[in-house]
Parts: sequence; structure tokens; C-alpha cells
Amino acid sequence: MAERALTAEAAPLGGAGSLGRLLALRPAVAVAIVYTAARLITTAFLLIAAELSGPTSRFGADATIGTLSMGWDAQWYWVVGSAGYPAHLPVDATGAVTQNAWAFMPVYPALTRVLSVAFAGNYPLAAVVLAIVAGYGACLVFFHLLREKLTADTALWAVALLAASPLAALFQMGYAESLFLLWLFLALWLLVRRRFVWLYPLIVVMGYTRPGVLAFALLLGAYGVVRWLRRRDDPLPTVQVVHIVALGVLAVAVGFSWQVIAGAVTGDPAAYMETELSWRRGWIGEGGFVPFDGFVQGAALWFRLWGLPESVAYVALAAAVVAVAAVIAFEPHVRRLGPEMRLWSASYVLYLLVVFFPQSSIFRLLLPLAPLYGAMAAPRHPVWRWGALLVGLIGQWWWIYQMLAIGNSYTQIP
Repeated sequence: MAERALTAEAAPLGGAGSLGRLLALRPAVAVAIVYTAARLITTAFLLIAAELSGPTSRFGADATIGTLSMGWDAQWYWVVGSAGYPAHLPVDATGAVTQNAWAFMPVYPALTRVLSVAFAGNYPLAAVVLAIVAGYGACLVFFHLLREKLTADTALWAVALLAASPLAALFQMGYAESLFLLWLFLALWLLVRRRFVWLYPLIVVMGYTRPGVLAFALLLGAYGVVRWLRRRDDPLPTVQVVHIVALGVLAVAVGFSWQVIAGAVTGDPAAYMETELSWRRGWIGEGGFVPFDGFVQGAALWFRLWGLPESVAYVALAAAVVAVAAVIAFEPHVRRLGPEMRLWSASYVLYLLVVFFPQSSIFRLLLPLAPLYGAMAAPRHPVWRWGALLVGLIGQWWWIYQMLAIGNSYTQIP
């Protein structure tokens, strides 16, 4: 199936410049063409951003595409890849834990460190190469995942929308996002095809690539309930029940294991939690972790920064949650994606609401909702699809310009 020829069962869009002409190619080639074109555009954006970076930008007047690609979290992954994790947590003058490498999972920097051997020890080059290659792999698996529910035409357009999306610069930055998407799409594809055995190693590697495996645990729980309720129309053998439960338990165990590991190494059981909270202290000061509280406080903070009443923030947050839930539950194009991708989207949104504090990096944190691009690509009219692609590219330039070219404040963190 991985090399199944793209069929023309969906009517091509027509025109010498349309994606429809790629439908005659094998999936690996068609996706490669789309992905390469998107990466070339992103490279041009990054080159322009480097030229526009001035003395007031965090990257300075001498910024290059290399420094832009290795900024912010890429630096932390570099620390993990070169020096590992601290045995003693850094603290400030008040004794509060400060930002440190324990917030970043080990799989991406470890693979980058191994790959850097092929580049004479050049970690930054290896990091970008790994991100680009993983991004291509993610897009190819994404195509096959969507082909389980949608036509080849729609699946390829969804790949184009993802590859050229507002956050697509992450496909060629030293971040773990593209590698995580590769594992995620593989896991969803296996779940759709009910190849449960292969999910065991994927859950482990996904959990140690970046936070989010607890959302996959939520997905498995919801998936099990849906399968149970539909067991008369869709038989649920005992062996599948065992796999679903075992995989859910494994995902929960992996999701909490990093806290145990960080605590064992540093001697502080709260090491990971305190490290994560250190990133929000600059926004709201001291405070412990309370489920859902981050989004409530974050909404109020942003509305204060915008000069709007806090009471409006709570109403807006509630309305946004209801709107997202309604789209996932009832929007026809989203429903066409099937229960697995819809349940993942709902689970991941719930996960973010529980654990995350919304700051400017919220855009990056939304990237795992990429399966919804399958719904965005579903309307067949060329104007819609090309318009969505253009909007994505405009959004990508805005993100690169704001976060990398001119970013110099705490509200412009990638």
C-alpha cells in the first residue's frame, strides 16, 4: 500500500499548474514534489526574514537562515543532544526552579546527535536535515492516512495545505514537531487499520519525542468506548479489547514516566512539573499546576494586554471551546475523516485545555491537529483549495516575520 499508485478516482482539478496532474504519479513522488515546493517557499521566506532581522530583533542584524532555524527551543534540544540533562535543577535567587533541559524529550536530540556523525559533528545541520526528512515522512504517511477515508485528490491537497501551513517553517527548524507528526500519523494510520501490535513501540517513541502522548491515551479510551457502543455493527473481538486497554495503560505510563525519570535523576520528585511551570512564571508569577487553570488565566492575561475586560475573556474562551467541539462533532467534512481522527482532535484539544498555558507558542502547539487539514481540503472547488493554500502561505510569512524576523518581546515566542 505504501507505494500504491495514486488513482484518478477523484476528478482532477485540471490545468497545467494544478495538483491534479500529480495524481498519475506514485504517492512517494507526488508528495515529494508538493513537499519540496513548499520547502523552497519556506526557505525563501526564511532568507528574507534573515535580511529583515535588525539590531532590535532577538537574532540581531547579522541573522542567517541557520541562526533562524536553530533559535529558541532548537537551542534547548541542542543542549540535550550535546550535554544531556542536569543532575541538579537550576534555581534563581528566590529558590524557584528556572528554565532547563528537562522540559524537552530525548528522542529528537538523540537521533540528531547520531545523524550529526555524518555531518562531521555539525549538530545544527543534522537537526535541520532530520526535521526536513521527518517532515517528508510525516506528509507521506499523512497522505496514506487520509486515503483510508478520502479520495487521492483530497488527500494530496491536504498534504499541500499542511506542507505550506502557517507553522510549516517548523519542518526545517531544529524542533521535534515534524518527527512527532511522523509518529502521530503512523499511530493514527495503524489505529484506523487496527494494526494494534505496532502501536506499542510507537507509543513509547512518541511519548519521548515531545509531550502529547497523554492525549493519545485519551484517544484510546474514547476509541474503546465508541467501539464498544458500536460492537453490534462493528464486532469487537476480545483480543482487540485487550490491545486497546493495554495500549491505553502504556500511553498513560509513558506520559507520566518522564516526571519519574526527572525526579530520580535530580532527586526532586517535582522536577519536571517545576521545570514546566518555570516557563509561565514570567507571565503570571508564582503558582502551582491546576488542571484547566492555565487557559483560564491565559485568556484573562491576553485580554488585559489587549485592553479588553477580563469578563469578556471567559465568555470568549467558553464560546471558542463550544465552537471547536461543535466543528469536531458535527461539521460534515470533519465527520468524513472517521472516528479515529475526530477523537484524536477532541482528545488533543482537551489535553491542551487541561495542561497548557496559552502564550504565543499556542500556534505551534496546535500543529498536531493537522489531520483536520483533510476536512479543509474536502471542498472540491479550485478557488477554495487554492485560496486555502494562499492563506496558509500568508500565515506562514506572518509567523516567520513576527516570531523570527522582528521578534523581540515575550509575546513573540515561537
